[in-house]
Amino acid sequence: MGHIMISVLIIEDDTSTRLVTKLHLQNEYQILEAANGLEALKILEQQHVDLIVADVMMPHMDGYEFVRQLRTVDKATPVLLLTAKKEWQDKKNGFALGIDDYMTKPVHYEELLWRVRALLRRAQINNEKKIVIGNVVMNEESNMVIRGEERISLPQKEFELLFKLLSYPNKVFTTSQLLDDIWGYETDSDETTVRTHVNRLRKRFAGYQEFEIVTVRGLGYKGEIKK
Repeated sequence: MGHIMISVLIIEDDTSTRLVTKLHLQNEYQILEAANGLEALKILEQQHVDLIVADVMMPHMDGYEFVRQLRTVDKATPVLLLTAKKEWQDKKNGFALGIDDYMTKPVHYEELLWRVRALLRRAQINNEKKIVIGNVVMNEESNMVIRGEERISLPQKEFELLFKLLSYPNKVFTTSQLLDDIWGYETDSDETTVRTHVNRLRKRFAGYQEFEIVTVRGLGYKGEIKK
């Protein structure tokens, strides 16, 4: 089985900017290019891409309109939008349309690479409903954590909490975010509930070198993946 390269579509009307973006991404990804949103939609009818990097300001169809049309047929492909500082207030509209991430120009290309990697990792988690960390596999279908021969079946909330934290490694979630996301807005649960679940998870996986749940004082929790 050959290694299938992940494909990234760059939508940008300025040829030189498009080239620079391509040069920074082409070592890791197969690059497709479009000069505007219309051209991009035509390409997407022909073939699958794994991620889209689009400029906001484009003739014929701007980045927002492109995403609006894309999302009517494709809800899943991650889109990272590049925007000038002054269009920053449109950010809210973008997220409402289903954009996954934003960067302001001038683009810091090393950061662009990190963000592309993070978006692809998350998309993979969503598609496959599993997280793989070294020898550990977390499977959302079965609420199981598997390491070699060892299988740990988790209660629903514990699983959801761990899955959430490890889907976004190093991102700090506040206790109230976690309560809303996992226990729901209507819940009677409080911070103690989250702490109890974190402690149970720590106990269960105390021997695991692959990951840990870190308390960030005064803020909340984050999942850390150990190399």
